[in-house]
Amino acid sequence: MPDQSVRGEDRPVILAVGFSRLKEVFRVIVPSYAAQADVHIVDRGFDDALAEIRRYQQTRGVDAVVAAGSNGAFLRRHLALPVILVTLTGFDVLNALATARRSARRIALISHGTTHPELIEFKQHFGLELEHYAYETAADAERRVSALAGRGVGAIIGPGLVTDLAEQAGLAGIFVYSRASVEQALDSAIEISRIGRIEAARRERLDTILQQLEEGVVAVDMDERVQSFNPAMARLLGVDADAVEGRRLSQVASQLALHDTLAHGVTELGGVQRIGNRTVVTNRIPIREQGVQTGAVVTVQDSATIQRVDRSLRSTNKPRQFAARYELDGIIGESQPLREARTLAAQYAATDTTVLILGESGTGKELLAQGIHNASARRGHAFVALNCGAFPESLLESELFGFEEGAFTGSRRGGKPGLFESAHTGTIFLDEIGEMPLTLQTRLLRVLQEHEVIRLGATQPTPVDVRVIAATHRDLAAAVAEGAFRQDLYYRINILRLDVPPLRERLDDLPALARSIAGRALARQGRTGAMPAMLEQVMPYCGAYHWPGNIRELENLIERLAIFAPGFESGPMDQQRLERLVPELFSDATPPRPAVDDIDAIHRVLAQCGGNRSAACRQLGISRSTLWRRLSGAS
Repeated sequence: MPDQSVRGEDRPVILAVGFSRLKEVFRVIVPSYAAQADVHIVDRGFDDALAEIRRYQQTRGVDAVVAAGSNGAFLRRHLALPVILVTLTGFDVLNALATARRSARRIALISHGTTHPELIEFKQHFGLELEHYAYETAADAERRVSALAGRGVGAIIGPGLVTDLAEQAGLAGIFVYSRASVEQALDSAIEISRIGRIEAARRERLDTILQQLEEGVVAVDMDERVQSFNPAMARLLGVDADAVEGRRLSQVASQLALHDTLAHGVTELGGVQRIGNRTVVTNRIPIREQGVQTGAVVTVQDSATIQRVDRSLRSTNKPRQFAARYELDGIIGESQPLREARTLAAQYAATDTTVLILGESGTGKELLAQGIHNASARRGHAFVALNCGAFPESLLESELFGFEEGAFTGSRRGGKPGLFESAHTGTIFLDEIGEMPLTLQTRLLRVLQEHEVIRLGATQPTPVDVRVIAATHRDLAAAVAEGAFRQDLYYRINILRLDVPPLRERLDDLPALARSIAGRALARQGRTGAMPAMLEQVMPYCGAYHWPGNIRELENLIERLAIFAPGFESGPMDQQRLERLVPELFSDATPPRPAVDDIDAIHRVLAQCGGNRSAACRQLGISRSTLWRRLSGAS
């Protein structure tokens, strides 16, 4: 681990590699760079220098290396670090030639790597006797110096290795690199280090992001060699991320090959492929830097993950109106028919099977549907209700299944999801399903069978996970016989059947229902109470009424009474005024009193009056002694 204290204020670490004369130049100028970089001189060459640099890498960290000549070329070949070479400039050559001219007439220049053609023109122009040669290795340089000495050359210009060899041969050796050239190399090393650190920080941030992604990501260069390979992709392919770096992606996973993307620079989004036993969604995107393509990236996401996120988004973003308010335990009434319906509904809630609720209008079918939803595993998700008889066919279709932008004239920009999509992972309640047009029954059947919807104007289906609860007041079996309802749809929805009793079959629940409805009606008016006197007065007539509108009709009647309740809380209302207020209860000429010989009716009235015999006598129109006699005779 590098010693961070050596780096000072996070300055770049530069190794200045040079021996002999270059080392002396480094010693002179390195102190002036103390504020910009942490520069260390390595007085070694070739293999020894390489070993020293690697020790620095392990203990302190190294950003760049500065070297010259064959030593620099050697290090460049063996290090995965920026190696900046001290370059030979025209000023360096002129300055060295002037110095050499004072020592000898015949001069030679030996540089590393290549010769400099411009020196030929320079030599001819100034009439210099200048020989120019290049060398690759130390042995090459030694042979060249020895040959030049044998031919009478008096001075040799070159880097440190050459000048040392010249002096050993008894010649004048002139060091070619100026202080300015060395400073320029150090400046370049510091700038390259700064850019390298910025790039390393950017790459580290990118790698950190890639490490956290659940989506598999692979980035390659123009040769399709892997440069980045995140853990999610390694898990998906079952490979070691470190083992694939530098290999061609097509060799690692042929299904994810990027040949076409690299060759043509075309972006491919939303591809569906199989990798092993998984279905995945892929995106292939070219990487461009400053307008030039430098590679490509492929991202892979498991389709199961996409579906899970899709379900979460659709359920999280459900509108507030798509919520069920009622619980099964909150449905008022203890009559035998209602208890049986409530028990059956609780059993149905434990399953995900389609339910068909049958009952007259106003019996509370939606309350039971909401109760089933809230007692089920879907209770935390949307409950979407739609009355199939309340919309024209064209509007009902778009409401149920949604539409794409431009699907029809006047369609909303961007399209709109249908109620099936809105109910995803929840429940959809199709009230009055018997009123649905035959053409839409066909589309509904497909949704129930395939668990997917196709919006109007779309070609691709959208998967949906929805529990369907349907309801109707119609005799669907008769509608099937008449050709008004599809038989296959009837069988599809008539799996779990729930019959809701009409109010006339659960008259024992009337008092409790009336009190609850009265309390809510008064609360809406900002008042409290439950109109006990008025309800006691009207209850005998309610018990004799047929209630064609069921609970909905009872709610309307109690609401009407609540408006006139002030002033009648402690006593009954005038009979004539009561008859004018609720005339439907007085449609018969004779007041609706139970026959006193009907002992069941007597018990029912007693129950309605809460066991108060005086009140029961008033409703029955008999004296307390008659009531006692009837009850005694029954026992």
